[in-house]
Amino acid sequence: MEESLRTYKVVTYGCQMNVHDSERLSGLLEEAGYTKAAGDGDPDLVVFNTCAVRENADNKLYGNLGRLAPAKQANSGMQIAVGGCLAQKDRDTIVRKAPWVDVVFGTHNIGHLPALLERAAIERTAQVEILDSLETFPSTLPTRRESAYAAWVAISVGCNNTCTFCIVPALRGKEEDRRPGDILAEVEALVAEGVVEVTLLGQNVNAYGSDLGDRQAFSKLLRACGEIDGLERVRFTSPHPKDFTDDVIAAMAETPNVMHQLHMPLQSGSDTVLRAMRRSYRQERFLGIIEKVRAAMPDAAISTDIIVGFPGETDEDFEQTLHVVREARFANAFTFQYSKRPGTPAAEMENQIPKAVVQERYDRLIALQEEISWEENKKQVGRKLEILVAEGEGKKDDRTDRLSGRAPDNRLVHFTRPEGGVRPGDMVTVEITYAAPHHLLAEGPVLDVRRTRAGDAWEKRQGAPAKPAGVMLGLPSIGVPAPLPAQGGCG
Repeated sequence: MEESLRTYKVVTYGCQMNVHDSERLSGLLEEAGYTKAAGDGDPDLVVFNTCAVRENADNKLYGNLGRLAPAKQANSGMQIAVGGCLAQKDRDTIVRKAPWVDVVFGTHNIGHLPALLERAAIERTAQVEILDSLETFPSTLPTRRESAYAAWVAISVGCNNTCTFCIVPALRGKEEDRRPGDILAEVEALVAEGVVEVTLLGQNVNAYGSDLGDRQAFSKLLRACGEIDGLERVRFTSPHPKDFTDDVIAAMAETPNVMHQLHMPLQSGSDTVLRAMRRSYRQERFLGIIEKVRAAMPDAAISTDIIVGFPGETDEDFEQTLHVVREARFANAFTFQYSKRPGTPAAEMENQIPKAVVQERYDRLIALQEEISWEENKKQVGRKLEILVAEGEGKKDDRTDRLSGRAPDNRLVHFTRPEGGVRPGDMVTVEITYAAPHHLLAEGPVLDVRRTRAGDAWEKRQGAPAKPAGVMLGLPSIGVPAPLPAQGGCG
């Protein structure tokens, strides 16, 4: 097989930063002559972009590697690469446990993957390259973006926090910020290609500026995004409460294209547990932020992360978490049962909570948040909302003859398919007729369709006339309650 025809597949686990890194890995491979694999067959190259946040992350990786071993044995030209946070952490362990792996690379040298693959093929031995510090900012690398209408834009890498449950800072390194001009140039280039929505991305996104010596750099960046013609929606994830300042709230409220949607990780409502987590805020500070956000943007939809069963958590500590949930009235929450992360201080703490106790608390939290989410969504009934038509958001769209998309506050909306048809990236105006805990329905006819440059870009990417929306090709969702890994301040 000619090298130019070699096929690849990237398998991604974990956070939004990993998803964006996978877009860069795909761009690197396509620039090197690979083609994205179609269908379910075994490609010539499989790249695992791993996560080390979950306790069983290594089990998932080695299970998948084991399933690929027979295919690798049958095809001597097949290559397997493992990168990401687990690779950064385990290094040589991966090749020892799975000697059929060709390349192991870390979080700081994803740009070296094509060269490492070529070296592994020539030398016929595994290539392990793990750098301890960032060599070049990843955003300088070629990128194959999965969506024509929405894009991630990394503004920083790394994290300076020391949360006791999180291993991310040890694997991603200290925070390094991109220059504002470079970020804005990337956003402008994306908009020129048809993108109408960007999500600014960082492990601790609102700490942006600490590396530049400007405490208001993030709010200035939000306002600068508001000056970019054609950019309709700006989001960011995930902030940390300790760095969430009044100037950021003002920038959100006063910049028209910055959406009134906020993901603010709580982790626990107990001051005692927050102290043990090394989260440098307390319940009063967190609720104070929520109050200020709601005063400036009454329509804001706020989501959060919560960990249940952190070592030493008492019944009273957990009740404090429930209290914050009742007061904050989150639109939705990513909720997690605490599990040990090897290499973190929390894994060595005493008073690990029995599984049965954690499960009971978790069930109570889920029940409360479901009730609140439903009540908050019911407030949307009767409202007319402009929806950005999306791909892959509605799993039942084909059966229900509906399409799906996101409201400005990022709520998921399923709506009646208009007779004239719309494309992912187009905008439709609908009236909300029904609310469920995790989505809204617009069962009446679409009130207005606005064809956009983003829809044109999607159609051009297909290389064919517009197809019905609903194929899983688009931007991974943010804010939808789903079992994503907790990342501390990164959310």
